[in-house]
Amino acid sequence: MTTDDKLKLVKEVGEEITQEEELKKLLDSGEELIAYDGFEPSGQIHIAQGLLRAINVNKMTKAGVKFKMWVADWHALANNKMGGDLEKIQTVGKYFIEVWKACGMDMSKVEFHWASDMAKNPEYWKLVVQVGKSNALKRFVRTAEMMGRDESLDNLTGAHIIYSCMQVADIFMLGAKITQLGMDQRKLNMLAREIGPLLGFWKPVVVSHHMLMGLGKPPEHSEDKVKRTIEMKMSKSHPDSAIFMTDTTEDIKRKINKAWCLEGEVKDNPVLEYCKYIIFERVDSIKIERPEKFGGNLTIKSYEDLEKKFADKEIHPQDLKVSVASELDKLLQPVRQHFEENPYAKKLLEEVKSFQVTR
Repeated sequence: MTTDDKLKLVKEVGEEITQEEELKKLLDSGEELIAYDGFEPSGQIHIAQGLLRAINVNKMTKAGVKFKMWVADWHALANNKMGGDLEKIQTVGKYFIEVWKACGMDMSKVEFHWASDMAKNPEYWKLVVQVGKSNALKRFVRTAEMMGRDESLDNLTGAHIIYSCMQVADIFMLGAKITQLGMDQRKLNMLAREIGPLLGFWKPVVVSHHMLMGLGKPPEHSEDKVKRTIEMKMSKSHPDSAIFMTDTTEDIKRKINKAWCLEGEVKDNPVLEYCKYIIFERVDSIKIERPEKFGGNLTIKSYEDLEKKFADKEIHPQDLKVSVASELDKLLQPVRQHFEENPYAKKLLEEVKSFQVTR
């Protein structure tokens, strides 16, 4: 695979890349490249965390990048997820890994590392302190949005500031030349680019992936693109705005049927988004079924064709929703089956469902 081929794959993942020229040099260098993504284990996993993450990771590893998935259990503890119960947080982390096994992530090319293991290393905490000393407090406060928090000292605890310092330190302790996280993590990753050279490390290339929309009505337009992206993203805090990885066929139909999807409107349309970022990444075509009096069945072979036909009002929202619900159901069937038939996975899911999710 040529450098240009590798770059093309990574660009399919990155909605924004800082900086593309740096990325190209890394891909061309021949060195073993490490990218990382991290996650706070917190509640059930939805398709943005499950299917979309698997798609993105597979593209990165196909491009020859070694991928490290960071199970940020201590970060979830700092952010009071699962009521700050570390044992519950770790159970959720194990459940996440089972989901990715079942939904097609190439596990042979991914390493899972736990923050709780890294926390045993004194060098890690030394680096966390060095990161904290590198900037004024207000600089770390500005990264609060990546924890789902307001950028205000009134809404943050000391643990949240430590969290930001830890996340910067994670990058260099993992040896990650590429940070491959969502757009909501952008401010923290840009801070890491500033701090790295100050502490004798590198400037990590930031590959920020798209944040999948929730199913509800989008918020009003905002001048802050990243803030609006965060407001629009799929969230487990609003269960009916998200498709979860073990949702039943009936759940999927009900949620998609209620989804925001105005006729002919392409912008901020979650149903079309799921076609673009998930369905057409996994299938070559979809069928739109409809009565002959409304034009008969349609077979759509690309997202671009689907978007054009929808924009031209050749496809009605309800017909699209029926097709999307069916395709998502097929993609999630192996996951449901795994959690029904595998005793270990089944027990994990039962435990996770019994936990109260906290923010």
